[in-house]
Amino acid sequence: MAYTKKIPVDLDCPLRLTMSLIDSKWKSCILDELRSEVALRPSELHRRLPEAAPRVLDIQLKELVDDGLIEKTIYPELPPRSEYRISRLGLTLIPIIDAMLKWGEEHYDLFEKKYGR
Repeated sequence: MAYTKKIPVDLDCPLRLTMSLIDSKWKSCILDELRSEVALRPSELHRRLPEAAPRVLDIQLKELVDDGLIEKTIYPELPPRSEYRISRLGLTLIPIIDAMLKWGEEHYDLFEKKYGR
């Protein structure tokens, strides 16, 4: 049975639309890893995001491809090999991710005190 989103994309609000595209815990991280436009194999993304469950990462990669934010290339060889690369549309989200990174850096101390290590 294929996975389907439980909550439909809200096209009436630009903020909710954007959030629905990058709202998961790992989508922004995936886009950040692919920002250099270098293609990465799924195993490399799993290595770079070891806290992410493989199934969750695979679902979110598929959703990012379906939304046009990343591109998947499957090479016709045995065994099959695939790679992911950020799309031109996905690159337009990098300034948002950069702003989120900057905010996190600026407020790190506050949340380190609250959540600790």
